[in-house]
Amino acid sequence: MIIRLLRTYLRPHPVWLGMLVLFQTVQTLATLYLPTLNAGLIDEGVVPGDVAHILATGAVMLGVILVQVLSAVAAVYYAARVAAALGRDMRTAVFERVQGFSVREVGRFGAPSLITRTTNDVQQVQTLVLMTLSLVVPAPIMAAVGVLMALSLDPSLSWLLAVVIPVLVLVVAVILVRMAPLARRTQECIDQVNRVVREQITGMRVVRAFVRERYEQDRFDGANRELMRVSLAAARINALMLPSLMLILNGANVAVLWLGGHRIDDGSMEIGSLIAFLQYLLLILQAAIMATYMLMVVPRAETSARRIQEVLDTPSSVVPPTAPVLRLPTPGTVEIQDVDFRYAGAEEPVLRGVRLATGPGEITAVIGSTGSGKTTLLHLIPRLFDAVEGSVLVGGVDVRELDPVTLSSTVALVPQNPLLFSGTVATNLRYGDPGADESELWRALDIAQARDFVEALPGGLHAPISQGGANVSGGQRQRLAIARALVARPSIYLFDDSFSALDYATDAALRSALAEHTAEATVLLVAQRVSTIRHADRIVVLDEGRVVGTGTHDELMDTSRTYREIVLSQPDRQEAA
Repeated sequence: MIIRLLRTYLRPHPVWLGMLVLFQTVQTLATLYLPTLNAGLIDEGVVPGDVAHILATGAVMLGVILVQVLSAVAAVYYAARVAAALGRDMRTAVFERVQGFSVREVGRFGAPSLITRTTNDVQQVQTLVLMTLSLVVPAPIMAAVGVLMALSLDPSLSWLLAVVIPVLVLVVAVILVRMAPLARRTQECIDQVNRVVREQITGMRVVRAFVRERYEQDRFDGANRELMRVSLAAARINALMLPSLMLILNGANVAVLWLGGHRIDDGSMEIGSLIAFLQYLLLILQAAIMATYMLMVVPRAETSARRIQEVLDTPSSVVPPTAPVLRLPTPGTVEIQDVDFRYAGAEEPVLRGVRLATGPGEITAVIGSTGSGKTTLLHLIPRLFDAVEGSVLVGGVDVRELDPVTLSSTVALVPQNPLLFSGTVATNLRYGDPGADESELWRALDIAQARDFVEALPGGLHAPISQGGANVSGGQRQRLAIARALVARPSIYLFDDSFSALDYATDAALRSALAEHTAEATVLLVAQRVSTIRHADRIVVLDEGRVVGTGTHDELMDTSRTYREIVLSQPDRQEAA
């Protein structure tokens, strides 16, 4: 999996990779040339006392070292550049893929997991690439040329390499086999910690309201301890690596000195050659150790690559049309024709055979008990997900054939849980229309009954809004979300229980102002309060995903038992009835 991912994202950088390999090769060859020069300096300069030869060879060695250092700097530069570009491209690809997901795919992965995959998992692959380009690229050259140079110095000692290297490979293989499952488990534990922390921060008010701090602390402690346990298990195995490698390296050095000392004693080997052989042996084993440490990162990077590729390979259930329709034959109309919808993994469908039609100048309300499918029905219109059966038509065109930009400019959704982005009041309102001037923003705030509290904020339209709108109340968030939809000036408004946090007076004033502004638009409204929808032109009653009543308030009071029960169950039932 990781090879496939790297092949895709390294392909755009052939020039940088070529320069990297060039400088790594020069650096490695310069490093390997130094022991030979050192051997000549000892055997031909130090032993006979030839100072001129020592100075000449020393000057050459300084030149080689300079080339080695400059090449190493250039190689590190290109390695870092390639790794950073790869990380950037992967994050962009994952982000763009997630942006194209429907609610179904986002729910399948979960927000914490998608965040981890976009950040931590990409970082793991990027680290592997940086280590590979910095350490592993020169390792084969170092090992191959080092063996040749060692053989040229003394072939009789080179059999030690045939013993040491297989032992080294065996030790590394055993450790990697044990590390792979722990690497996968580590990423899962990070997901779990991320999920718990996100839930606790998002639901902090609920936690404190129910005095569940101790329970949440225990829950986080459990996830945190599991991550610690897995990380410690991986660290214990990793801790065996360095002592094992050093034992092999030092054992090889002792063997060379023992055997080489006897060969020097009988005159079959020079002192300089023995020192050079030791240096080549050290370089060869260092190359193996560098490759080994890179391999320690591979299991976790492989797991991360698999998780990233899983996101990239997941198609969205909301597929853009191949030949999108740009113009609407009947602007402002909405038709829902025999729609069925089922969430992934659900035993029962949420919607069954729903039919609904509305047009400009009409207010259509949807009401029903909790879980009856009201929000799901509304989300089918802006195509947050597609119907399993049936079709949803906007402006006379199936939303699956409509251009996404045209659909988004036609439909404005005010969600059940309004979300504000970090920035200012103005930047949030201009989310629907980036070119809107301040007069348009104030007009939208007037209609949404939000002018008073915005004027009271320090800075007015330029007052800061924190992430998620945490620095304003729930009712203020709802009114700002409604104003944001009004600024977009769509032909179809979708209000998903968008007045629930408002008091009755504000609710009535907002609906009155809204009725004038949307007189020529289509309005679909989901609400729990009957008083909010009783003046709608049409009320659709849902029960267990089916339409069980359609009509005005008075008609449904006479004909629909379900609607009458909803009305009589509410505290304001006398006013509503």
